[in-house]
Amino acid sequence: MIQKIRVLIVDDSAFMRKSLSILLESDPDIEIAGFARDGLEGYELAKILRPNIITLDIEMPRMDGLTALKKIMEDCPTSVLMISSLTTEGADATLKALELGAVDFIPKEMSFVSVNIVKIKEDLLRKVKTIARRRVFRPFSFQKTVEPQKKETAKLIEGNLPRIPYRALALGISTGGPLSLQKVIPQFSENIKFPIFLVQHMPPKFTKSLAERLNGLSRLKVKEAEDGEKVNGGTVYLAPGGFHMKLKKTGVDVIIKITEDPAGTLHRPSVDVMMDSVVDVYGKFTLGLIMTGMGKDGLEGIRKLKQVGGFCIAQNEESCVVYGMPKAIVDYNFADVVAPLEEIANIINKVV
Repeated sequence: MIQKIRVLIVDDSAFMRKSLSILLESDPDIEIAGFARDGLEGYELAKILRPNIITLDIEMPRMDGLTALKKIMEDCPTSVLMISSLTTEGADATLKALELGAVDFIPKEMSFVSVNIVKIKEDLLRKVKTIARRRVFRPFSFQKTVEPQKKETAKLIEGNLPRIPYRALALGISTGGPLSLQKVIPQFSENIKFPIFLVQHMPPKFTKSLAERLNGLSRLKVKEAEDGEKVNGGTVYLAPGGFHMKLKKTGVDVIIKITEDPAGTLHRPSVDVMMDSVVDVYGKFTLGLIMTGMGKDGLEGIRKLKQVGGFCIAQNEESCVVYGMPKAIVDYNFADVVAPLEEIANIINKVV
């Protein structure tokens, strides 16, 4: 008999506790291990029940979600999904939670009369089951990362990146992305003169907060992309949540186009949509980079890049929070280099 995924729900709202339990128990592979009404009770139950996954609200009485998360990661490390309000304040708190070790987040705006409830349910179940399938739980804390020793690094990097005049970097990332990006973007050299186009699967408001956070840490300028703006070198353009990012060549300039089309993609923003457009403009001089995330968004974009003679880096399995998107690239033999998270920036810096 297959063991069920045990979930602890921590939320001060009875409605949210009930809503989450109904959504989760609709899947026969998932069972509710317990409920907690605040962070302190959640922390105590996490130690006793040892669930596979915890859903954790941020704003709660007695002990808030961030404090509870920190204590859980210190005393009984567990995979945690934050329940996040889709506000600027909620985005900032969620990014902090991801730094403290949370794996991912789901939106708080749930209602059984909502037109989005089917999508919310699918996303929740997909995230819970994907995260639970990881072979081991590794607390993915920014503060606790240990740099690999140089003698070990050489063995971890597979392949070589040729030194050609790259004109753009197209980067796709999803689950585990915000923290992973904080370990890569700030390490990019100021010698990078080409633009970087970045898709991180996130809702609106979250991408703006993430761009501001990365900009404060980085030597390159990082900003949320705007419709109609001219592309400049040495700038990281983050696709805004809820929209696709495309490029349009106008004379000698390249202009960013922010659009809801195509509407039928699984993700918006989509890595494939962005990468397809970047390759149209920069051709084989586009460098592709696919990092941690579930699913295979980016596979078709990289396929197109390889068809025109371009090159691609994939993050290795050991350093991914979820080895889905990079795995698709590796499985199709599209990756010219497979590297650990801590070495990605260094590899790119060496060829610019």
